[in-house]
Amino acid sequence: MTKREIRHPDKIASTGAYSAGVEVDGWLFVSGQGPIDMQTGKVVPGTIEQEVRLTLSHVGKILAAAGSGFEDVVKCTCHLNDIADFDRFNATYAEFFTGVRPARTTVQSKLGGGMKVEIDAIARVPEGRR
Repeated sequence: MTKREIRHPDKIASTGAYSAGVEVDGWLFVSGQGPIDMQTGKVVPGTIEQEVRLTLSHVGKILAAAGSGFEDVVKCTCHLNDIADFDRFNATYAEFFTGVRPARTTVQSKLGGGMKVEIDAIARVPEGRR
């Protein structure tokens, strides 16, 4: 088994004892991302739509750093601070995934720092891009 750490290219602030992503034999596991300013490590509060877009932009940067993209994502787990935001979350999330969308679990969770959303992902890194 070969493991490779994948870093968020813009991250300066330390936000925990974990890797942003880990690739293992062509499978990429992206840690939960939230609407965080990567320079300060602070939550960037906004509407659910704004927070989903910022969160998924972080996921996208980690995917790209590994040689992958949204089209390679096979599973996401999404945490919403308030499940009443689901329809607005879902509409914004759909902007990032076209074609065959990944499997997904969405749950209500108590999120820290005032975040409205946190998303993790599992993707395949295509052979020629590893």
